[in-house]
Order: sequence, then C-alpha cells, then structure tokens
Amino acid sequence: MSLLEIEGLTHSFGDNLLYKNAAFSLNKGEHIGIVGQNGTGKSTLIKICTEQIIPDNGRIIWQSQVSIGYLDQYAEIEKSLTMRSFLKSAFSRLYQIEKEMTQLYEKVARGHTECLDLAARYQEQLEIHDFYSIETQIEQVANGLGLLAIGLERPIEQMSGGQRAKVILAKLLLEKPDVLLLDEPTNFLDKEHILWLSDYLSNLENAFMVVSHDYAFLEKIANRICDIDNDTITKYYGTYSEFLRKKTLLREDYVRQYSAQQKEIKKTEEFIRKNIAGRKSKMARGRRKQLERMEKMEALDQKEITPYFHFPSTPFTNTEHLFVKHLSVGYHYPVLSDIGFTIKGGQKVVITGFNGIGKSTLLKTLIGEIPSMNGHYKFSDQVTIGYFEQDLLWDDTTRTPIQIISDSYPEMVMKEVRKSLARCGISSKHAMQPIGTLSGGEQAKVKMCLLTLKPCNFLILDEPTNHLDVQAKDSLKTALEEFPGTVLLVSHEENFYREWTQKVINIEKL
Repeated sequence: MSLLEIEGLTHSFGDNLLYKNAAFSLNKGEHIGIVGQNGTGKSTLIKICTEQIIPDNGRIIWQSQVSIGYLDQYAEIEKSLTMRSFLKSAFSRLYQIEKEMTQLYEKVARGHTECLDLAARYQEQLEIHDFYSIETQIEQVANGLGLLAIGLERPIEQMSGGQRAKVILAKLLLEKPDVLLLDEPTNFLDKEHILWLSDYLSNLENAFMVVSHDYAFLEKIANRICDIDNDTITKYYGTYSEFLRKKTLLREDYVRQYSAQQKEIKKTEEFIRKNIAGRKSKMARGRRKQLERMEKMEALDQKEITPYFHFPSTPFTNTEHLFVKHLSVGYHYPVLSDIGFTIKGGQKVVITGFNGIGKSTLLKTLIGEIPSMNGHYKFSDQVTIGYFEQDLLWDDTTRTPIQIISDSYPEMVMKEVRKSLARCGISSKHAMQPIGTLSGGEQAKVKMCLLTLKPCNFLILDEPTNHLDVQAKDSLKTALEEFPGTVLLVSHEENFYREWTQKVINIEKL
C-alpha cells in the first residue's frame, strides 16, 4: 500500500486553475522531486498534503500511523532555547523513555523486582533507536549544514533568518519521519552544505517529496519526478535528466496525435456540413454521432511564460561608487567587524561567505535600513540605488500585483501596468490575485518588476534567484550582464554569477 494517495484533486485560486481531477501516489522509499514553472502549484501541493490548504475537490489519503515531517522555514521557535536544546527536542520521546526507565531501575533497587522486565524493554528501545549516540548525531547534522561553526550553545534569538531555517531543517532530519516534505530546502544553504544535504537525502531509506528549482540538486537526490503542468500531475520514474528526455518525447508524441485528431475532426465536420441536407444525410448524421462520442484530446498549453527583465540605467562614471572602511554591522551586537572594500562604477561584484555570516545585514546597512555599529561607508554622489530584498514581505498581502505596481507608480496607466507585469512573467490571472496567494517565484517576479520600473546605476541584490524557475534565472542573468551600471550581488548559486561577475568579495577573509 502507498504511503499517500491523492485522487480527483481539483484546486484553483480565483480564475487560476492549478489542478483538474489530478491523481498522485507516494510509495515507500520513493525520493520525489516536484517540478514545474513558477505559479503551477508546487508549494500548494505540499500545503495540501499537510492540510494547510483544503482543496476544492479530491481525496488526500495518508496511510495510518505514518509520521510526516514538514519543513516550515518560518515556524515559531522558543527564542530563549539554545541550538543544542532545540535539536535535542527531536528526541523528546526517547528522553521520556529514558526518564521512565531510570525511575523503574530505581524501584528495582528498592526491591520492586517486578519492574525489571519493563525497564529492560525500555533499555532495548533506546538501544534500537541509537539513543546513546544522540550527541554525535546532532553534531554530524549540525556540521553538515554549517551550524557547528556558530556554536551549539548559540541562543536561537541571536541567529539570522538563514541560520534559523537551517536549524529547523536540522531538527527535521534528526527526527527521521516516515515522509519528509521539503519546500526549497537549499534556499539558505551554501554550496558545500547543499552537497552534504544531497548525499544525506540520496542515502535516506525513508520517502520524501522535495520542491526545488536547483536541478543539479534534484538530479542527485530524486529517483522520481512529479511534474505539474497543464493542470495535472504526472509522475515520471528515474532521475531529473531522464524525466526531461521522457517528457520531451511524450509531448512530441501527444502533439502529433492531437494534430492528427484535429485534421480528422475538421475533415468530418466538413463532410457533415456538405451532406447533412443531401443524399448522404444519413451518413452525415452517423458521422456527427461518432464525432459527439469521440474522446477529444485537449490542446497543450504552449504558453510557457518566459520573463524578460530589463533594468534601465542612469548615467555614471567608472570612478569609485562605494567606499567601505572599518565597517561593523549587526543588530544588538556586531555580526561582521572591520569590513573594508571598494567598488568602481560599472563593476559587477558578488559577496560570498557562509550562510549566516551577515551578508544580508551588510546590504541592509549599506542601503540605510539599519545603522552601522562602527566604521563608515560612502556612496558616490552620482549613485542611484535599486535594491532587491530576499525576504518576501508585503505591507498588505491582500493587494494584487496590479495594485502594488499602481500604488508605487501612480502615473502609469493600467495598460502599461499589465504590460510591465506580463513582461516579467506574471500572467493576467496572477496579476489579479492577492499577492499572498502567489508562489514564492511569482512574488519574486513582482518585486523584480518594481525594480525594472525605477532607473538606477547601482543594483544591490540579495539572493534574487531563491524562488525563480530556470527560465526566470536565465532572463535575470542576461539582464544583469547587459546592465551597464554597478551590481553588488549576494548569491549562493555560483552557476548563476560565475560567468559575468568581475570581482568576488569573500566576507570570511576580509
């Protein structure tokens, strides 16, 4: 029996249909990568599986007694806890068994020998579940995700958003549920930590479903691909690269069959039109009945939306655009100290360093969102900044993309607002949905659209590719290559920036 069965799944947001009578199953030991363009319903599928969203129609049937672990990067954590105590809570059931076992042995020591058998059974349970290697397990997972370097005694409240997300992932991995549900788990991971996670997941005996736009990561971890396309869910057996080949062949075959059927329908309709009132009227009526009974193939949606980004530039010279000297940044205490570097006009620069070191904090300091703690920095007088923040935060999540763009640029006529959103890959349906109901990729494109409407000569981008599909990433890469001004980028995707950046600033070595 499968761990999960989905039958007759239909769901939409407003006029945007995600699935129509779709079906899906998850079997024991399957490692499934969930793929599809931004906005097709990948994250929604995970939320339906965890009952965060109730679908319009369909049945979601989990096998009884199956334990499910869901990666919620924004889950509430008791902030006073240290990382170690939070990770140890993954084994709370085993600690409770140990406590009860100790109490039973104490009773045995006082002469209650009838407690010995139960105490021994508890002892056996602890040994089966590797209770006495918990500290080693915690250190291995924390090290693999780059958390050991910041210290297991670090309080949760002193962690960055990226570090906190990694701690939540670490606890989930330590819990070893029967089924793992992970939505974009690599967003906050550096290259070496993605490699560790891919090795960990590929060797996992338990089943999992992973939403990811990192196709190299999916290639390593997945033995099944769940493709969400054309309002349906199709499961392919094999790796991600095998899925691409199979989908291409199946699509070509479907298009041929559809084309042949359309020709047959057109030919039959023409025969009916010519003969329905003539000598062959009986034959024409028969063919009309055949046509009515025919199971007609639906046309494939050929409109894969490829966004086009273009950042308008204001004039600049190649003199020094940014000067940073002895700068310390942080909130309650410095996370980066004594930082120094310069950037010239027109330079394309990427900032690297392990996750949580303070890259986002540095950018927020440079744009004036938080004050510096020490030292100083100065932009050239000619600099006009355009800033992309990685967090998908909105003042009002009920506003639509059309309203958001119109509020920011009230001088734009409605036709131009819609055109700008469409150019950035937002469909007309998504443009009229509340921003809070859109996928992370769709929301990122709306933020990118805002940025394309403001001429600047110094772009500051914080992890802009986190939620984007491959088409959007390629378009963004081209736009940044063609942008004549200065670019300061924070990104964990070396494949994205390696070909077009001229300078790498490794924060760890400053």
